[in-house]
Amino acid sequence: MPKPLFEGVCASTVTPFAADGSLRLERLAPHIDWIVHEGANAISPLGSSGEFPALEVDDRKRVLEAAVAANGGRVPILAGTHHYSTRLTIELSRHAERAGADALLIVPPYYMAPTPAQAIEHYRRVADAVSIPIVLYHNIPLTSVDFKTEHIVKMFEEGTIAGVKMSNPEPDRICELLQATNRRLTIYCGIDNVAFEGLCHGAHGWISGIPSMVPRAARKLYDAIAIRGDLSEARKLWRDLAPLMRLQFSAYHARGEGANWFSVMKAALNMIGPDVGDPEPPILPLPSEYHDPLAQTLKNLGYSAKN
Repeated sequence: MPKPLFEGVCASTVTPFAADGSLRLERLAPHIDWIVHEGANAISPLGSSGEFPALEVDDRKRVLEAAVAANGGRVPILAGTHHYSTRLTIELSRHAERAGADALLIVPPYYMAPTPAQAIEHYRRVADAVSIPIVLYHNIPLTSVDFKTEHIVKMFEEGTIAGVKMSNPEPDRICELLQATNRRLTIYCGIDNVAFEGLCHGAHGWISGIPSMVPRAARKLYDAIAIRGDLSEARKLWRDLAPLMRLQFSAYHARGEGANWFSVMKAALNMIGPDVGDPEPPILPLPSEYHDPLAQTLKNLGYSAKN
């Protein structure tokens, strides 16, 4: 039987690129060492933060193998194996299982806007091909697939998925799922602006920007809510974390100009951890006007930020 899914905070590891777009895999081990030392309960290579759309299948396999080697079994690995093609998602998923991943993170097929029934069949075929658990990455804006609670419960009850990363700005979607499955389905808060409420509702963990940029600070909030039930302390911690969330998702939530979420993430990691390089275009480095606010926010969280 596969191991149960992890609980706690999960850092989505980034993919280091050189200026010419080639992989800089030698930078991955220091990045993962830093994340594990920060106290993350798990890592997720090749999630959105791994820039998987910029990578061909063979390079995705190389990144995952390097991440598994760098981790050395210290924390569970939730491997992103998403692809538009069901065939290639199966190929990536089988590879991840062979490489040593503990579970899979899979976003619904994107761009062609399949119906929920078609997308459910996609997950069924992947589940039939592997023996490790699948976490559904529920991300409506970037896939145009909206699985309702009844769809997700159905996939869970039939054994297709074991968990859900809810990247949905409506906290009640997390609450509804927790209530519908009596917390038997493992549910992760997948976007930072619902993390506080989602964890208070009883979500099992948190996978998003804040756990990926500042795992130590994220772990403190998770422990205050989920382990100790100290709401007063959690409110104090969130007061310092919320500005980072608002800066990171300013353009994403406005659906317009502002700081791009991933530009913020790589800039923050470069300020407080080992160098991970810049995003792969079309995403560009964080504009200079955001550097000082970001550095100050990180300092407020107890980090020594290079600017």
